[in-house]
Amino acid sequence: MTGDQRDRPSPASYQIRVRGHLGAAMRRAFPGLNAETRGQDTLLLGVADQAALHGVLARIEALGLELLEVSR
Repeated sequence: MTGDQRDRPSPASYQIRVRGHLGAAMRRAFPGLNAETRGQDTLLLGVADQAALHGVLARIEALGLELLEVSR
């Protein structure tokens, strides 16, 4: 492993919580992500990095979903 490889942070994984239950059609708007119902909300799992995170957040906004939480 080179010095450059050691200095890079490992890829982050993000979890995103949105209000409400997402139906099948709405879940298809987030390909490649797993959606789990948690109580009254939906947790989107599998966001691999910041670039993907920004894309998912833009889609959440475009669909009018209420973003509750983003965690790394």
